[in-house]
Formats: sequence, structure tokens, C-alpha cells
Amino acid sequence: MLRKIILTEDGSHTVLAGEKKLAFHSKHGALQESAHVYIHSAFDFVTAAHPGKGVKIFEMGFGTGLNSLLTYKKATENNIHVDYTTIETEPLTGPEARSLNYCQKLDRPDLQPVFDELHDATWETHAVINPFFTLRKLKVALEDYQPSQLVDLIYYDAFSPAAQPELWSKEMFGKLISFLEPGGILITYCSKGDVKRAMKAAGFKIKKVPGPLYKRDIIRATRPI
Repeated sequence: MLRKIILTEDGSHTVLAGEKKLAFHSKHGALQESAHVYIHSAFDFVTAAHPGKGVKIFEMGFGTGLNSLLTYKKATENNIHVDYTTIETEPLTGPEARSLNYCQKLDRPDLQPVFDELHDATWETHAVINPFFTLRKLKVALEDYQPSQLVDLIYYDAFSPAAQPELWSKEMFGKLISFLEPGGILITYCSKGDVKRAMKAAGFKIKKVPGPLYKRDIIRATRPI
């Protein structure tokens, strides 16, 4: 796949993929978007509700590895055990991953070896990154994926409904809700009306929460208990 690395407005990188130049992260700021959507609005929310408990996470789209890096950082800083599973059909190459500037923008050069390890970890196996963070990467499409365990949190970071409408349907959300523990949540940057209706039809209880820069809302969807 044709890919290009570009700077976003907060100085962090994102990747443009394919002829349509689909962006992996917001061009208004990759780092601020991921931190707001997946860490502040989801990981922090789940861990605050269940203090002292580990978190099982499923991520749709490993992509640049930014969400996993930020999760590793937060988990390690707070001694929270994370079991992180992610899927990706077209992973970045080693040189592409090493050219991303996230550790530099975080002012954490000590995280660079960790970021490299997240990308270099062998696919289809469990990699113990440190005592608080275990990673499992799978090269499989979401349509073909079945989890080995229920999870507490889904990071839903697929390309937009315009680019991949099949990943935002009632049927797909019906599959995703079955991945979650009762009371578990799915977080996504997309708050389109069609997406909200598909989530509701699949059984999710949805809540709009404030979005990152230049985006009014994002969605936190819960599997009812």
C-alpha cells in the first residue's frame, strides 16, 4: 500500500494511506486526538470505575502504534495491568514506524525502545513488554476475527464510514458488542447519526462525550449489564 508520513497541526506525525490518502489520525493533531479519545475518554474512564483492576483491551487497527504507546505509558505510570490485543492487515514497515516522532513529541526519548518493541513484536504471539503490559498483534480482518476472551474496552479506530462503511454497520456493531464484558465500553472518534443509530440497533447504550480539538463530540458506547 502506498503510504506517506506527514506532520499534523500539533507537530506529531500521521500516515496517509492509499490513493485516497486516508489519514490514520486527525490532521488537527494525531497525538492530542489519541490522548483525548482513547486515553482520557476511555482508558481513564474505565480504570477510574474499577480501581485496582487490570484492563483487557481490543484495538481495531494497530496502525501507527500510537494508541498502544499511550496506553503503555499510562498503564506503567499507574501500575495498571493491561492485556492489549490489536489487529492490523497492513502493518507499517520497520523504517516507517521508526520515522514516527511520537516519543520526541512526548519528550520521552526513553519510550523509543518501547515503541520500537511494540512494532517489532512477533505477530500472532503474546509479547510481554513489561510486567504491566502484554501485547498480542494479529494480522486478520475484523470480519474474520473472534476473540479468545471478553474485553473491558474496545478502541474502535477504523477508517471513516465513508471509506469503510461495512465496519460501521449494525451487523458489525452486533459483533463488536459480543466482544465486551457486560458493562464494557467501546470508544470511537466518529459520532455520525448513522453510526449512533447502528450502535443502538446492535444493543449499545451510547453517550456523546466532548471531542478533541475541532471535534464537538465522540461516542462512548456501553454494553448493558
